[in-house]
Amino acid sequence: MKILIACEFSGIVRDAFIARGHDAVSCDLLPTEKPGPHIQGDVLDILDDGWDMMIAHPPCTYLSYAATRSWNDEGRCKKRLDALDFFRQIWESPIEKICVENPMGCASPTIVKYSQIIQPWFFGDPMYKTTCLWLRNLPLLIHIEHESLFEAPTHTDKPKPDYVCEKTANNVHGEEAMCGGNNRASVDSSGTPSRCCGTQRGLSGIDLF
Repeated sequence: MKILIACEFSGIVRDAFIARGHDAVSCDLLPTEKPGPHIQGDVLDILDDGWDMMIAHPPCTYLSYAATRSWNDEGRCKKRLDALDFFRQIWESPIEKICVENPMGCASPTIVKYSQIIQPWFFGDPMYKTTCLWLRNLPLLIHIEHESLFEAPTHTDKPKPDYVCEKTANNVHGEEAMCGGNNRASVDSSGTPSRCCGTQRGLSGIDLF
């Protein structure tokens, strides 16, 4: 599959998809931190380039509810409206399969209601970060709290909240679950947090191997 990883400069998600045989390219205004296929520029300029799927991490600075204390600051309203319009253009792009990831914020329901809420600790990453997924033509990510005869749990102990909304590589959780890793959470998994266990599937909703 030809996959666009929008608003990523770390290369983490891009490289996870490449490792599983996909033609994945990251795009950001910043240069990539890791060598690999990367387009430095405005992702809106390449949305019509024939992608099969897009994973997008639009900046949350002016969208997240974590910043509500500053919403009335001078110039903040315009920046929030610009951020919402960027989110809208990402979501309405002519790409068949889309996953947009962002913290809780005003994008839902202003643009469209999120499809699923997840936490990194649902999938083995001991971090607390309420994360929304907007999914188009992709299944919900399945996570498992308790062990059973047929399924291993993906949850780890619930950590204390750490309210962070910053675009760094350390905030990317779940590249394994995104593309169907060897430690995966369950069957038709999609999304961002990290471990999976079931059939070898990923965000595409189809067998990756």
